Amino acid sequence: MSDQPPSGPTEPVPPASSGAPAGSTPPGFPPPGQPGFTAPGQPAMPGGQPWAAYPPDPAGQPHGWSWPAPAGPVPGGPQPADPAGPHGWSWPAPAGPVPGGTYPGPPPLPGGVYPGPPLPGYQPYGWYPGIDPADPLVPPPHAGIGGWFERCAGALRRSWRQLLPIMLLSQAVPAAVIAVLSVGLAPESQPVTGPAGNPALPAGYFRDIFVFYGAVLLAGLVFGPLQAAGWAAGTWLVTRQATGEPVTAGAAFRYGWRRAVGLWGWTIVASLLIMVGFCACVLPGIYVIFAVALFGPVYLFERKDPIGRSFGMLHKRFGMVLGRVALVVAALVVVAVVNGVLEAVSKLVFGADPMSAPGTATGAVLVAVLSAVLATPAYLFQLVGLVVAYAEQRAQSEPVNVARLAAELG
Repeated sequence: MSDQPPSGPTEPVPPASSGAPAGSTPPGFPPPGQPGFTAPGQPAMPGGQPWAAYPPDPAGQPHGWSWPAPAGPVPGGPQPADPAGPHGWSWPAPAGPVPGGTYPGPPPLPGGVYPGPPLPGYQPYGWYPGIDPADPLVPPPHAGIGGWFERCAGALRRSWRQLLPIMLLSQAVPAAVIAVLSVGLAPESQPVTGPAGNPALPAGYFRDIFVFYGAVLLAGLVFGPLQAAGWAAGTWLVTRQATGEPVTAGAAFRYGWRRAVGLWGWTIVASLLIMVGFCACVLPGIYVIFAVALFGPVYLFERKDPIGRSFGMLHKRFGMVLGRVALVVAALVVVAVVNGVLEAVSKLVFGADPMSAPGTATGAVLVAVLSAVLATPAYLFQLVGLVVAYAEQRAQSEPVNVARLAAELG
């Protein structure tokens, strides 16, 4: 479309609209020269814009626009340069050259992007503002199980050297002690059949039962703060290392002891809830296990209502939390099966009463310690898996990154 005014008569001819006779005024517009008429692109003038007030000099036209060309033939003048143009108007031209010949795209959203291929030079759409898709600990929304696995593997690669001694000291040692107590104090006598054919309990059966379970419960209470300190220390270490901060196992344990008593108390509450669930039936017990699985990270990062928040996370995104926790539970079940096989082999080799002789007692104790050590990788995966699952749930509801989580730990 040319920027020059159409040749022909010196008085411009208004564009004709379809359905209106030539020379008539378009509907909704006052006649030229009357108040209220303003040419496109021209400021309103007192008393209206007269039709003949178009500037003859193209330099006075609005930048990038051409004057309206008539929709039909102009008597004595040329035909419109672009008959396909909308009512004789051309599109505005850019103020200057645009790289690549196109207008710039929209500015990128802060923080990232909706699913789909990214525009050239812009961040792809899909993530919430404030969430880094490359965060080493927090899976972004909609990353799926792959994002969870990727961050679990990354945390294990970064932290296993410092996590291993923490887990051995805080989890494997208590497990080994309880296993040895189980070997030494397990009741030897079993119910027998009485003279009348009815089951009969041997003498001292209840005493042995109470001694055995009492010793195991006491060991659990004694080692409970140590185990809680280990979980807190491991969580702190994994989070801090994800930020790139160099940390040591000693510093992690110092943090863990500050949080040990509170975490241990909530662990007792969660254990009682699980016991109540299993007393009701097996399925309620399993449900409670999954519902309270995230109480530890909730307490360490938020320090308020860990049981309620853990239940809420499961109910809000049931499938996601169920799947992550199920993988952690599966690892623990595998370790339990391996320990069961080792215990069966120990009884087969050393007898039902291995403590009756020094040789068999030594062998049974070594097998118990080996079982506890073999469970350590499962403890590592349990800690990392639950921490990443908690971070994933936080990212589903609010912008969060590893730096913010590290600051929340204190």
